[in-house]
Amino acid sequence: MLKNIRTLSDIELKDLLTTLGEKPYRSKQITEWLWEKHVLDFDEMQNLSKPLRILLKENFITQPVTTESVLQSSDKTRKYIFRLHDGNLVEGVLIPTATRLTACVSSQAGCSLSCKFCATGYLDLKRNLHHFEIYDQIQLLNKEALLYFGKPLSNVVYMGMGEPLLNYKNVLQSIERATNPQGMGMSPRRITVSTAGIAKMIKKLGDDEVKFEFALSLHAANDEKRNQIMPINEHNHLDVLTEALLYFYEKTGTRITFEYIILKDFNDTPQDAVELAAFARKIPSKINIIEYNPITEADFLNTSQRKTEEFVNILESKGHIVNVRRSRGRDVDGACGQLALKTRGDKK
Repeated sequence: MLKNIRTLSDIELKDLLTTLGEKPYRSKQITEWLWEKHVLDFDEMQNLSKPLRILLKENFITQPVTTESVLQSSDKTRKYIFRLHDGNLVEGVLIPTATRLTACVSSQAGCSLSCKFCATGYLDLKRNLHHFEIYDQIQLLNKEALLYFGKPLSNVVYMGMGEPLLNYKNVLQSIERATNPQGMGMSPRRITVSTAGIAKMIKKLGDDEVKFEFALSLHAANDEKRNQIMPINEHNHLDVLTEALLYFYEKTGTRITFEYIILKDFNDTPQDAVELAAFARKIPSKINIIEYNPITEADFLNTSQRKTEEFVNILESKGHIVNVRRSRGRDVDGACGQLALKTRGDKK
């Protein structure tokens, strides 16, 4: 069975090529093709000799992610369904705004966490993505950004399908490639990893002193409500998460972003805002209030604009930095919480 060349470290690739009788500098050329230029067909690696290209084809595969379909929203957000080498599908989203071009990528095919407001949570978990499959999504969306918007990605968010911290090693490896000068050379501060809240892995991020931005999907600031919509909270309750987040901050100096989907008649009251303000005060942080995007699997509704404004005013009156994130790509099921491999709309 042929080995995927992209599972080799740069050192492993150099050693293997030397064993096969090739000059060590060839590994740098191949690395540039695979990661910087994102060329995954050995025949297209033009500065390699024909015998070397044949040798690579005889010994290795690359298993590229391919684009299955694309849906374009009325707001120009573009949702992509990507096919993995084994036939599994995941989704990614390209989100244009006046100041940013953001890629939202998936870390798992499906999800195991069953969050009640999220369409992906109603899917079965198929498997973790390899680091090169996550990286392929970023590269493919970057190419699309250049093609349709004339500029490269400015940001990447790990907020697509799956829980990133349950695929810890591959997520960090994909970020290493994205930030490596021999990859995409992105600043780690342009990358955000979002988690539903796995305390021991948040602490591990601190131990590894990661440099990227970090977000916690909170959505309720008391355990009773959070347990109702996020079963993971039963084993990672708010006191445990607070301890882990403080540890992460002490190790990295990175301020936490709390994500809070505001749901009508569930977590949108003044009391909910007071509880969120008190919780967020424990940790250096900012708060993103997110519009809810309806899904067929759940009965939740987005709260009114008036209630959202009142909620934000309470938070700001208590000294918090608050941003309201408006829905993008809702009409093609590409908005936050809607990713579930649906293909309504027209292909573009």
